[in-house]
Amino acid sequence: MGEHSPKPPAAQGSAQSGPIDAFLDKAKNVAASASRGRLIFALDATMSRQPTWDMAQSIQGEMFRTTAAQGGLDVQLVYFRGFGECRASRFVSGGEGLGALMSRIACRGGRTQIGKVLRHALDESRAGRVGALIYIGDAMEERLDALAATAGELGLLGVKAFMFQEGQDSAAQQAYREIARLTGGAYAAFDATAPRRLADLLAAAAAYAVGGRRELERRADEGEGAARLLLSQIG
Repeated sequence: MGEHSPKPPAAQGSAQSGPIDAFLDKAKNVAASASRGRLIFALDATMSRQPTWDMAQSIQGEMFRTTAAQGGLDVQLVYFRGFGECRASRFVSGGEGLGALMSRIACRGGRTQIGKVLRHALDESRAGRVGALIYIGDAMEERLDALAATAGELGLLGVKAFMFQEGQDSAAQQAYREIARLTGGAYAAFDATAPRRLADLLAAAAAYAVGGRRELERRADEGEGAARLLLSQIG
């Protein structure tokens, strides 16, 4: 799996990125087929996020398991950290590959770069179909009007953002809700001490990326709370 930077290009930390680059160059890149869903999985990897990063790493396989019967899922990891570093992997088709990649990335101090994540998702969706964007974070340190403008463009392309917030930061909540609304997606909060809730949210969003609204409706009818929550919000 190769690696590229979301556009616009972000500054890279050369001293510590070598092992990550080497891993990505060797990992297998599986191209998405027409029957598979494509999902962008974006995370805040600034220093405060390490515990939640570790939790997300341990449960991300739920996205692949929950969509296997629907035809499968290809996931691209996007993360930001440090001073202007924002990076994206190629699409991978299994939890083992994504988990191995995440295990090689350590969180570093820095400010949020949600705008770069949204612009990258916009570029990817123009190049090929993207079923959904999942974003996990706990803060927002950018201009909301700029984020909203890009989110609106994503919404016009039909890419729903599922914004999952750890904690109760009010600025983050306002921004995440607005991004979700403008894309026709959904917002949910979770507590890092309850990983099952995040796992359920990831599974439901991944199911949407592959099967669309109909799959969420099916899961909601079967009693899945996360599916019902997302379904109650998506446009």
